Amino acid sequence: MIPRSLPVFIALCLGILNAGAAETPAGDNVILQRDVEYAHPGEDSLKLNIVRPASTKAPAPIVLCIHGGGFRAGSREGYDALCKKLAERGFVAATMQYRLAPKHPFPAAVHDTKAAVRWLRLHARELNADPSRLGVTGSSAGGHLAQFLGVTAGVERFEGDQNPGASSAVTCVVNVYGPSDFTKSYGKSVDAHEVLPLWLGGNLETAMPRHIESSPLNWVTPAAAPTLLIHGTEDKYVAYEQAIWMRDRLAASGVKVELITLQGAGHGFKGDDAVRAEAALIAYFESILKPAH
Repeated sequence: MIPRSLPVFIALCLGILNAGAAETPAGDNVILQRDVEYAHPGEDSLKLNIVRPASTKAPAPIVLCIHGGGFRAGSREGYDALCKKLAERGFVAATMQYRLAPKHPFPAAVHDTKAAVRWLRLHARELNADPSRLGVTGSSAGGHLAQFLGVTAGVERFEGDQNPGASSAVTCVVNVYGPSDFTKSYGKSVDAHEVLPLWLGGNLETAMPRHIESSPLNWVTPAAAPTLLIHGTEDKYVAYEQAIWMRDRLAASGVKVELITLQGAGHGFKGDDAVRAEAALIAYFESILKPAH
């Protein structure tokens, strides 16, 4: 954390935050900053888009959004609209870029998500944000990465070396149709046989240890973050049973968990399913991250 007694240092940090990331209005009472670098592992410059309230009396809670794309594709811009809605409701919301397979296999993306969490904590003062109230969400591969954050706080092998000096623990998780057990994905997903070997360096025969290590189900402890799972019963990419397993494992460990089941919904919610899922996500973050009045 930045000491309050160092205004010059704070000003320098503000300059770093805003360098190459001009603030622009993004609607009523919110400000958007694009292309804010949060980490630089090797030759990769990793960036956030951040949307925050233009003015708040007290530091705002934080939500980090992680895009999907089978660990090999996708873009942080897919969450710009949700970040804007969250900012309009008083959150500092960020959507992150992370390194993709096959160039960057597991656990590179995990290291990146933890680096982003730490960066948001280290820069909370500039953002007028509360580092003790930090939720995370994602869909599909992003849901997995969000869930992984929720169950591996303090596990050294997953921390990486970017942005030391802050915790990568999260307050709560909203996992939108993210997988929980990769060892049981094959045969239950239309693309697991293509996606997982790229990210995990092989299939079950050649890389079983990595399938086990990368499955959030295997890292659940009583210290896991409270979690909301949202999943459709007709998901052809991530089977609905993956959410049931995660709910049951968290509940058995005494962790607060809820599963919202969307009957007949597939992968990538549409129409009323998308509206319901988004409303539930926002309501969950408000219930956990905003103190009762």
